[in-house]
Amino acid sequence: MLTRCLLVLLAATWGWAASAAGAPGVAAPRPASRSADKYRIWSAAAAALVARADANSLATAAALRYAGANLKPSALELAARASELAPLDASISWLHLQLCSGTPACNIRDAATVMRWVDADNGAAWLQSLAAAQKDRDPTEIDRILADMAHGVRFDFYWNRIVVLMVDALHAARGDLPSGFAASDSARLNIVSGIANGEIIPPLAALVEACRESGAAPERRELCLKLSKIMQRGDTVAAQLVGFSIERRLHAPDSKEARAIAERRHVLEWRVAAAAKFDAALLPWTKNARARARLAQMRAMPREEDVCMAILRENKMALDPPEVHP
Repeated sequence: MLTRCLLVLLAATWGWAASAAGAPGVAAPRPASRSADKYRIWSAAAAALVARADANSLATAAALRYAGANLKPSALELAARASELAPLDASISWLHLQLCSGTPACNIRDAATVMRWVDADNGAAWLQSLAAAQKDRDPTEIDRILADMAHGVRFDFYWNRIVVLMVDALHAARGDLPSGFAASDSARLNIVSGIANGEIIPPLAALVEACRESGAAPERRELCLKLSKIMQRGDTVAAQLVGFSIERRLHAPDSKEARAIAERRHVLEWRVAAAAKFDAALLPWTKNARARARLAQMRAMPREEDVCMAILRENKMALDPPEVHP
């Protein structure tokens, strides 16, 4: 989880829009032998989960096949089956939608419609539709979708719920998984967090670009301003940071509003970094206890920031950086 928190803050520094638009990565290519080993192990783990046949196991198997074995059509089929078994589970519907968006020939419109039916209050369910309208350069459709997004009351990616779901599925199947794979609480959390980083957080470039173009259209500016405030209460730090960035661009750089946004963003980043320090176990044999503590908070609270605040309270730490409350 320390890696997860640092990735979030690093992505905020580089700009989520750039990464979503396809900015070049910095990771070196993996050796072919390591890729083959990962393919074999993750495929075997996915097969063990498929054999259990419940919705959570199938959703987790879909994520493993998509990320580790690079079997996108098969992963999408499993995600669809999981959604059919749990038609009211918003987190599984979200995972299905994200896997569909990355799979050629998938009917993204149908998956997005299902997502909006399952959780009509989540403005993030319109992101794929917005990206299509932005690609078509259709300003009328862009404004219509932004209005629908701004009518939402939440902007959620279901991060905590999906991570807990997958960790629990791996734990339940631990006796059937390949030897050494996801064999401890810490290992399960690390594996699942890595998968979630690539599969749960959608591209946000289209939204950022649409709101960047709002300067000449007062109506769109108001929609983006309202949406940015919803995003700032989102369940992921990623959505919050983009919400701060969008709102800040809609105000003059030296305005009191811009300064207030910068301070709120600084507090959020400080909380994430401070809480992450408690995920890094000082002693090897405490790693699993740390992972279980993090997961317990994630079960209780849907928002990442709330989990960070709970961890700080548990360790008797301040919730704000020293300069905010001297």
